[in-house]
This record gives sequence, C-alpha cells and structure tokens, in this order.
Amino acid sequence: MKTNAVAFLLLWPGIVSAQAQMASPLTLQRTIALPDGTGKFDHFAYSPAGNRLFVAATGNHSIEVIDLSSDKVVQTLPGLGKPHGLAWIGETGRLFASDGLQADLKIYDGAPLEQMKSIKLSEDADDMVYDGKTKLLYTGHGGSATDPAMIAVVDTTNGTLVTNLPVSTHPEGMDIDPAHERIFANIAESAEVAVIDGAAHAQSATWKLTRGKDNVPLAYDEEHQVLFVACRTPARLVVLDGNSGKELADLPSDSGADDLFYDAELHRIYLIAGSGAIDVYEIDANKNVRASGAAQTSAGAKTGLLVPSQHALYVGAAANGGKQAAILVYSTR
Repeated sequence: MKTNAVAFLLLWPGIVSAQAQMASPLTLQRTIALPDGTGKFDHFAYSPAGNRLFVAATGNHSIEVIDLSSDKVVQTLPGLGKPHGLAWIGETGRLFASDGLQADLKIYDGAPLEQMKSIKLSEDADDMVYDGKTKLLYTGHGGSATDPAMIAVVDTTNGTLVTNLPVSTHPEGMDIDPAHERIFANIAESAEVAVIDGAAHAQSATWKLTRGKDNVPLAYDEEHQVLFVACRTPARLVVLDGNSGKELADLPSDSGADDLFYDAELHRIYLIAGSGAIDVYEIDANKNVRASGAAQTSAGAKTGLLVPSQHALYVGAAANGGKQAAILVYSTR
C-alpha cells in the first residue's frame, strides 16, 4: 500500500523536533504497510541485486523480506527471539542476523531464504558491520556478569567464528574505515569508542567521550576522516577526529538516537531519533558541521537504513496508537 506524505502524517502525528523550525532536506515519498503484529523494529539490510529490504521485526520475532519493486512482503523468516543486526553479503547471497535472545548469529541462504547454520555468541547479540575487503563480519554481543562484552569476528565465506575481541562493556553501533582497516564500536555504558585494528584483530585505541554518554549509533566519514557519534545523555551529535578521537564539536539532537548514517554524496548526516524525528546535519570541506533541518516521523521510529544508490532513507515506524507498522521511505534529494 502506498500513500502520500500528507496522508501519512495524518495517520502518524509527528513529534515536534528540536530542528522543526528548519525546512527538512528529506521528502517522504511513500510508505510500505506491514502485516499486523509486526510491532517494533531493529536494524535493516539491503540487497541491490534483488532490490529487497530486510527488516529485523523484533515485535514479530521475525525478519521481513520486502520486494521494493512491489512494496510487498515476499517472505517472513520466523522463529527468532530478538533479531537485532542484519548484513546481506551479495557475493554469497547470504543473510546474517544476530539474535539477542537466542544468543547466536544466524546465517540464511538460498531462494527462498532458509537458515543454513548458526554461530553461538552470547546474550544481546547486537549490531554488526561488514568489511567487504576481508569478507569479515564484526558483531557485538555480551556485556553481563556471566557473558563478557565481546566483538565477534566471523568469516562470512565459510561461516565460521575467527575470534572474539574483548571490550569493556556491551558494544552498540559500529562502522568501518576500509582504507585503514579499522572498525569503530560505540561502547555506550562506558561512554567510549573502541577502535579495532582489523589486521591485528585487536583493540588499538579507546576514545573517551566528555561531551555525552549513552552513545548508541555512530557513522564514519572517510572523506573528511571524522567520526559522528550520537549520544542520548544529553541528546547530542558529537564529532570526533577520526585519527585521534579528539572531540571537535557537538550539536543538539532529538532524543533517543538509535541509528546514524553518513551520506557521502551529499555530505549529510542522518540521525534517527526514537522520539519521532530524523535530524539532518551537513559537513563542509573545513569539517564544520551544522544542523540543516529535521523530518518528523512518529514516536518509536528509531532505526532504518540509508541506501545511497536509491537516494533513499528507509525508517521503521513501529505500531503505535492502534496504527499499523510501516516503513517510511524518504528521498534524500
């Protein structure tokens, strides 16, 4: 089902944003209605070849596979406890999904997709990032008294666990610097960023944050070599030097940041806040970052995916106030 932006906003009243006085550079193009019971969402993945969007539907304990040509759910992968992170590996045609409740990393293959195996991790298996050069997948998990916090390194070619890298507390959002083979991981409970040396499979640095904590999502800007970190306490976007970890700036954001993306073509940062907004920022050649507007979503819409090839930002709008769950599709142009 497709609706226009005006109709959708009538169905999903937005939250007044901290940047609502500024015109949004995002345009709501359409919505994709999802089956009843879908509920809440976590992270997404995308298959360019199949033009499919994979959605971790935590409220339905499933992964929903959406054909973006028809905006229809074409497959449901059931039986998950609490799906979190997703990664689609196009070279092998496999989907990797972390399950925080069942404490594993599930691997799906085939057409239609079927689970081929799982790799045991620990509780709260969470976000992940894929290194296309080394074919390694990094997945955060653990962080309790019985399950130490780790980042699992998985060989996606043969589906095996290479090693586990210890970190101080539970890892949240991650991103990669492919040119220097570094992985950045937000360690929210410790208010720090862990820098992983992908070649040595070891933590090479720890960057302590002073301008905020509860740092959940992050995104790396390779061109300007800066790291964007979204904090919940207080609600701020913190800008770090990507080589030293020095805090360069911080800007206000809406509350409940849960996903963050950098648009290399437009030099924009998109911060998805669970309070009901997408905050948009821009960076210039001198590494100056400024707020450039916000798009209203709905309370609980906190995760999504930027697909640069489509100039599209997908956001999961949780079932709210008796309204059906949906995917909001924004044009970045």
